[in-house]
Amino acid sequence: MKKLLTTLLLICAVTVVWAQESTITLDSQSQTIKKKRVPRIDREINSNKFVFKGESMLGLTVSYGTLDSEDSNIGLIIDNINLRGSMFTVKPHYGFFYNDNHAIGVRLGYTYADGVLDNAGLNLGESNDISLSLSNINYNSIGYSVAIYHRSYMALDNKGRFGLFAEWELAGMMSRSKFGYKSGETINTTTSDNYRLSLTFAPGLAVYIFPNVCASVSFGLGGLQYKHIQQLDGTYNYTGKRDFSKLKFGLNLAEINIGVNIHLWNKKKDNK
Repeated sequence: MKKLLTTLLLICAVTVVWAQESTITLDSQSQTIKKKRVPRIDREINSNKFVFKGESMLGLTVSYGTLDSEDSNIGLIIDNINLRGSMFTVKPHYGFFYNDNHAIGVRLGYTYADGVLDNAGLNLGESNDISLSLSNINYNSIGYSVAIYHRSYMALDNKGRFGLFAEWELAGMMSRSKFGYKSGETINTTTSDNYRLSLTFAPGLAVYIFPNVCASVSFGLGGLQYKHIQQLDGTYNYTGKRDFSKLKFGLNLAEINIGVNIHLWNKKKDNK
């Protein structure tokens, strides 16, 4: 019995010693692996500050465009066209920089568009024997929008005067459009209520033209959009609806925005 107990004690002692030696070996191997790891390369992308944490900015984007028959390039098939239209958009916004170069904010929008087609004739030639005359057609639309956005800047120079930014925007828009045309002596009107929810991406360029004033230009590259349309007749009775969604990325010439941002104080001066 004593021999059995002695043998068991010797086996336990040998096992403990072996376990300790294995642990020491593993620890030394792990330290060796840590020493051999290649250090992470810091490219110092965020080392240059374009905007400092704690700043607030007020911005405004305004656009206005017109269209008339002199701008038309389809005069070969449309004769005696008399077309004119315009679009006006204003978007104020407020942003707060919760971290260096990163801001979150809210943007409001108002859009007004109208157009009139007094006369237009479609002629596809004598061989096709197709002709059409349009007159007294008008269109106008008023829309309101609200959005939240996140914008990230990257300074291109050491002084932080020039920079790039990327912006994501989640926006909701409501608009009412009216389309009217004359048939004989009767004027017919169709109204549609439009509701849109969109998530879009827009990169851009920014430059400080004054210490507290920054000019910017951004380019809309599309995103995800959902739209609901309700159709109404001339007396605003419901006649139908349409729902659709789309996912599209690409440069949209109608989404080129030029704006000015005013920073409420100059953090660059405070951090020198």
